Amino acid sequence: MTDTRPNIILIISDQLRRQALGAYGDPNVKTPNIDALAEAGAQFTNASSTYPVCVPYRFSLMTGEYAHTRFIPSIEWRMSPAERTLADEFNEAGYDTALFGKWHLFGGFGHLPGHTVVKASRTPVPRPFQGRFKRFAGFEICNDPYDTYYVNEDDPTLHKIDGFQTDGLFDLTMEYLREPQRQGTPFAVVLSVEPPHPLFTAPPEYLERWRDRELVLRDNVDLEKDYKKRGPHGRGLLDDLRVYYAMIENLDDNVGRLVTSLREQGLLENTVIGLTADHGELLGCHGLLAKQRPWEESIGIPLILSGPGTLGGQINDPVCTEDLFPTLLGLAGIAPRDPKPGLDLAPLVRGESQGLEREGVMLEFVAELRPNIVFHEETWRGIRTRRYKYTVLGDAHGGKPWQFFDLDDDPYELTNLIDDPAYSEEIRRHHQLLRARMVQTYDHYVLAPAHGCDGLNEWDPQAEHQLRFG
Repeated sequence: MTDTRPNIILIISDQLRRQALGAYGDPNVKTPNIDALAEAGAQFTNASSTYPVCVPYRFSLMTGEYAHTRFIPSIEWRMSPAERTLADEFNEAGYDTALFGKWHLFGGFGHLPGHTVVKASRTPVPRPFQGRFKRFAGFEICNDPYDTYYVNEDDPTLHKIDGFQTDGLFDLTMEYLREPQRQGTPFAVVLSVEPPHPLFTAPPEYLERWRDRELVLRDNVDLEKDYKKRGPHGRGLLDDLRVYYAMIENLDDNVGRLVTSLREQGLLENTVIGLTADHGELLGCHGLLAKQRPWEESIGIPLILSGPGTLGGQINDPVCTEDLFPTLLGLAGIAPRDPKPGLDLAPLVRGESQGLEREGVMLEFVAELRPNIVFHEETWRGIRTRRYKYTVLGDAHGGKPWQFFDLDDDPYELTNLIDDPAYSEEIRRHHQLLRARMVQTYDHYVLAPAHGCDGLNEWDPQAEHQLRFG
């Protein structure tokens, strides 16, 4: 008998900020295929990457757990094969599972114990560390979309993608869709492309389309600074931004190709397509580059879910990385075996629920092991509600109030209200929300006393002395 449960395809675009798509109001880029998915399905306007760096995001996607529960640093971390993954849930429910592209959960960053050091892009991910996806055509990390090698399941042979990475990974996915076994057996696919992550480059026709084009910049972009260039094209920040958009338009064209392929295979009407990102990209906003920080351009990600049972329209409830695990399963009618901290958004997507009882989502930066990188000495936590964002920053002695923004009145986060007495009650309430979520999720982070609240996880030297010496 044919299994009529919906297929699931999740597209992850690395470092794609929420604001850089037509569906989210970007005035520069054209993304008609992604926009069509948003119009036909559910578009989340306040989705956040809980921990805006590649590795912890991917851990939370694959396990549904907060990164702080494993004390995951921003990079150089290996996920244990003992972790129960998204693939395990789908496999046990009778789905075929596949992952194409970036994995970034094997760690090592370019070498295996006892082996000669090689480039990260040449390090195969061994079969036990592939999350038990039945089909795995992936790589640990590449960061050059014209120098991509992947391995197939337990075969360590490196296969080079000819041409641009995004094109090649969509090709592999469409080859998978054309296999005869796709008919009658539901599948769950993760398609993880690196662009528009640096290195900033794109196919020549896209580069030419964006050459010297006039740009409408966000109000918080600082053009007075000298920025490190992260691509070989052009002269500075504006040219990097143009190439960033070129990569996004290439992604959009590939989304169109995927939709066409699904339609040709007779699979489109029964396939939910999701599009999201692991985090955003600052690209000059607040005078900064890359991610890691709690600004909207860094944590704000697109989240679009389109397909059978999804209703068109925008959803403004704040959602986060940890919601993806139960939601992808929920869209397939599967409940996770174990309790998870995130929420199943499927009822919201189907129009069966009008909103979430949860007011906001937690944000975090757990650890940075590299001495010369931001947040090595101090790390942060935050709470993001529909209108406000509150963050604390601190070292081992405790995170202290750092930022508070009214996102309705100040969407570019230009005015920090943390010391504004007019917002004192709202700031106190958000501090309490953050503290409560940290307690609920067993967060080890040290929170200093503030706003009339006791601290959390504080080190007491007298208690330590008593414990050690009696």
